[in-house]
Amino acid sequence: MDKIQRGTPLVSSLVIVVFVVLLGRLFYIQVLNFQELGSISTTNSIRRLWIQPPRGRMIDKNGIVMVDNQPLYSVKIIPAEFNKSKTRYLARLIRIPVGELADKIEKGYKFNRFTATTVSKNIDQISMSRLSENLWKLPGVLLEADNKRKYRPGLYGSHLFGYLRPIGKEQLEKLASDDYSPDDKIGYSGLEKFYEDRLSGQKGARFEMINPLGKFAGKYNDGNSDIPVIRGDDLYLCIDSGLQQLTEELLRKTGKSGAVVAIDPSTGGVLALASAPDYDLEIFNGSTEKNEWNKIIGSPQKPLFNRTVQAVYPPGSIYKMVLAMAAIEEKAMDPSTKIYDSGSFTYGNRQFRNHGGHGLGQVDMTKAIVQSSNVYFFNLIFKTGFENWTKYGKMFGFGEKTGIDLPGERSGLLPSPAYYNKRYGIGKWTKGNTISLAIGQGELGTTPVQLASYVAAIANNGTWSQPHIVKGYRDTETGKYVGLSYEQRKLPISDKTFVFIKNAMRGVVLQGTGTLANIADITVAGKTGTAQNPHGQDHAWFIAFAPLDHPKIAIAVLVENAGYGGSISAPIARELIKYAIKGGTLPTRTGKPTVKPSDSSGTVNTDSISTAPKVQTDTPPVPHEPEDNGTVEPQSEGATNDL
Repeated sequence: MDKIQRGTPLVSSLVIVVFVVLLGRLFYIQVLNFQELGSISTTNSIRRLWIQPPRGRMIDKNGIVMVDNQPLYSVKIIPAEFNKSKTRYLARLIRIPVGELADKIEKGYKFNRFTATTVSKNIDQISMSRLSENLWKLPGVLLEADNKRKYRPGLYGSHLFGYLRPIGKEQLEKLASDDYSPDDKIGYSGLEKFYEDRLSGQKGARFEMINPLGKFAGKYNDGNSDIPVIRGDDLYLCIDSGLQQLTEELLRKTGKSGAVVAIDPSTGGVLALASAPDYDLEIFNGSTEKNEWNKIIGSPQKPLFNRTVQAVYPPGSIYKMVLAMAAIEEKAMDPSTKIYDSGSFTYGNRQFRNHGGHGLGQVDMTKAIVQSSNVYFFNLIFKTGFENWTKYGKMFGFGEKTGIDLPGERSGLLPSPAYYNKRYGIGKWTKGNTISLAIGQGELGTTPVQLASYVAAIANNGTWSQPHIVKGYRDTETGKYVGLSYEQRKLPISDKTFVFIKNAMRGVVLQGTGTLANIADITVAGKTGTAQNPHGQDHAWFIAFAPLDHPKIAIAVLVENAGYGGSISAPIARELIKYAIKGGTLPTRTGKPTVKPSDSSGTVNTDSISTAPKVQTDTPPVPHEPEDNGTVEPQSEGATNDL
């Protein structure tokens, strides 16, 4: 009995020690290490959250970042974890209609109830704060930092850069193997669409542990299983951002629809490209307001239509040089041979006239180009032959796509004997069908980018270069710059012929129909064209290049329903050539047109342009980062009058 009594304290002590150890362990588990062990014990799911990579930037020829990224805050929901009874409450917090929110949640549920679906993009600061404060009440709701585009101030670039839109159902099905999801935005037009594969980058992912209540319970595997994002590749453009902005402003100032394409003749690199009317890309940046979208798609001027590559027009007199070159090369007529221009040309019972019906007297080929004699070229196409007219047009790429790196390009139409046989029937058309073609009218259809390439080839003595906007890209994974290659071909036309044509075009600017393009200290060569429009006032064309001997820029300007090319399109070309050759500071960054009229002559004053040297580099320039980059790195047929 004594032994038992003596052993009692020892047993009690052991029991107490055991309980203390157990209580201590329990305290450690329940209090000190509850998050890790609690989640391990209760977690029954791991969720994967996709992380959108920043898209690649677009950098101009001088290293100026034209398109970058900036923060975008989005609200996402994981349908399987969200309590639908909270829909009205969430809608009130982020200020969107309840029905709209419910529809988005339902669509996400049908696609994949375990994948986060975006219900609101680009939310404002107030909504973000309200949601942040109440996020704990809303399991399955995520507030994510993403990216949207940031555009250089004062520059639209609507048809150049293009815009992003949420991926459509049909596109999603086609791109299912490329890791796209319903929340993703995809390049829908312009460079954004053409270079989607380069710009989009590769998604990342993070894996989180979720407890049965849908609450975050820690990183899975301490984040070691997360997949890092790979940002999109930067594109290096041939574009001069200053010239691009000036182009947009001058075209917008006309108040009419139109297009301008400027090219470096030596490479085919596009220096500026603009289509009017344009629109503000911010409308599509982040979230798009329905009323803004309706204004754009409902506009009779069709601002989404890229006239530089999608609109097809008769070129008018600017096409006369094709027939002139064919005549010289095929020895159909010596350029010095004169034809009497009485102002009209008769074929059968039809009469074709010069513009205004005025005769020019005796004209040789040079004067016919300088003064734009229709009668001369009516005669010339019969001497040269329809087949040769088609042959030389094809050499310059008419009737075919140029291959420019923009979506939606059209090939235009280059009539040929085979085309007329198909359209009218063999033996059912005559030479009379070709008369209008001699002066760039009739069924002939061209695009502004084709005509810019055409004048660039003339400037470059017959070397045709494929027009292109992107010079190369920086591979994000390797860090290496990759240059892109483009087609160049030498046309089988003699240098002597090109010298003749270029001198005639110089005469157009000095003493012909294009004098408003003349610049005192720059040798500009050009050609006017007025394309007949059966639906209204004529379209005004002007093509040009400069300087004459060592051309640095070739340009095509079109202004719809504007009358004569020499009066409105030539002054636009003049100012752009002056800026490209002499240089200048960037126009004022107001985001609005800064160009003001100087007088009533149709000329354009550019007071905001001052001289400064321009540098052309063969290797990609170092990008100039704008202040406050703001990029969020990965986190959660026609008549024949013509000039």
